[in-house]
Amino acid sequence: MRAMQLKAPASIEQKPLELVELPDPEPGRGEIRLAVKVCGLCHTDLHITEGELPPHQPHIVPGHQIVGVVDRCGEGVSAFKPGDRAGVPWLYHTDQTCHYCLNGTENLCEHGLFTGYDVNGGYAQYHIVSQEFAYHLPDGFEDVQAAPLLCAGVIGFRALRLAEVKPGSRVGMYGFGASAHICIQVARHWGCEVYAFSRGQHHRDLALKLGAKWAGPSDEELPVKLDSAIIFAPAGGLVIDALKALDKGGTLALAGIYMSQIPPIDYNLIYGERTIRSVANSTRQDAIDLLKLAAEIPIQTEVELFELADLNEALARLKNGTINGAAAVKIG
Repeated sequence: MRAMQLKAPASIEQKPLELVELPDPEPGRGEIRLAVKVCGLCHTDLHITEGELPPHQPHIVPGHQIVGVVDRCGEGVSAFKPGDRAGVPWLYHTDQTCHYCLNGTENLCEHGLFTGYDVNGGYAQYHIVSQEFAYHLPDGFEDVQAAPLLCAGVIGFRALRLAEVKPGSRVGMYGFGASAHICIQVARHWGCEVYAFSRGQHHRDLALKLGAKWAGPSDEELPVKLDSAIIFAPAGGLVIDALKALDKGGTLALAGIYMSQIPPIDYNLIYGERTIRSVANSTRQDAIDLLKLAAEIPIQTEVELFELADLNEALARLKNGTINGAAAVKIG
């Protein structure tokens, strides 16, 4: 099979992902094989490729917003059959026995494995996954439109929950990329006022198009205080800006898997029972709930499509913030 493989972490400008031929994988017991159609791009892929996240496997194939069609089933598979469409997100496997899994926080599993990080991911023609960690996708979403839901959507949805967003509340979103452009549609569905912070005018224009009440740079002072805020951009300095905008009792959720250094925080910025919390991965229930809600709203994703061989250039554009909405690579 064709795949884009990371030989060694390096700056994306050095084009560290190489187009290679790998053996076609075969499903084991309880596993399905997907013929991958598209795979969404994520900042996590960029952090893996550039080495900001320490390597877990040599010569990994990244990619974890996978949409494909089941073409083979291993022994004992009952949830899928050949010809079914399925999606695979970041969470690839949990042990289901540790205290995190037993307490409903499998996203923190002691032995969790992640797609495109611990096992080969979706920047390839085929992908193997347990039937327990794959998802039937809602009708009404084309493959390209469905891909961003599987990480950008799911993580954004969990971030809304952890930021304690309530219907009708004021919500700030810092960084307006793939995740925020889905997240805002959920928040607006709940009747929230959304304030979008972004360096790029094209991102601010998209936020306003999707229903933001206000859009501007992160250091601009708002006329109101926020009840909740979510930081999607991997820039630690935004924590200070967000806390300044947050009302007493408000919650700030950090939605990235990686963030640059957070500057020293004046205690007065968190005094007043303000809360800062991270968003670490997601659970299977998050994915199930988001996919159901996406069909109900329905969420509209804006996706720029690339060829597999152009993945280095696509990730470079993601790094530079020149993609409006989400991005995906076409494989099948």
